[in-house]
Amino acid sequence: MIVAKFAAAIAIGYLIGSIPFGAIIAKRRAGVDVRSYGSGKTGATNVLRVAGKKAAAVVIVLDVSKGIVAVVLAGLLFNGDYLLTGSSSFSLAHSAQVLAALCAIAGHKWSAFLGFRGGRGVATFFGGLLALCPAAALFGAEVLFLGATLTKYASLGSISGAVAAYAMLIPLTILNGFPLEYLLYSLVGAVFIIVVHRDNISRLLSGTERRLGERVEVNNAAPSGR
Repeated sequence: MIVAKFAAAIAIGYLIGSIPFGAIIAKRRAGVDVRSYGSGKTGATNVLRVAGKKAAAVVIVLDVSKGIVAVVLAGLLFNGDYLLTGSSSFSLAHSAQVLAALCAIAGHKWSAFLGFRGGRGVATFFGGLLALCPAAALFGAEVLFLGATLTKYASLGSISGAVAAYAMLIPLTILNGFPLEYLLYSLVGAVFIIVVHRDNISRLLSGTERRLGERVEVNNAAPSGR
């Protein structure tokens, strides 16, 4: 029964994460396949380039909601059950929620509805963290916003925000007894975000990274390249 619940949490998280809101919104607002422009990703940053601020804002909200919904549904599956091990307690619900949130990020990155293509999973990562630990998520989001606003590089803001969220959870875990599963989620998520931004990091170092909000020319006959 427990194995079936974990399998369900994994499947639910991945399928929710796979919903390609960026591609859907860009198609409706600009009439194009967002994967054919800019970075080729389906996240809000690339949607901003082809469909504008309003479309990007909608995508952010929807992509954040994927992480939140994945965590909530996984928690409902386990109904707060706990497995006691010695003097410490290991929460099945927390573990399932973290696993579902990580799978939602994976689904966003490798969407089953887009031939296993997608975005970088930043908004979905913060959505999952918002449902797990709002304080760490909000702190990381503030760092992301400030970093992206001040530098005009969304990639730098995203990496900084994810690392800051993880750093925030270290004292919360040690001093305030927050679940270790949450710290693990933030660590895995931060590492994942750094890895998927490795091309951006290379461009940042070479001075060729795209600026935040840099628009691309859009036409109805979308080019086949990136």
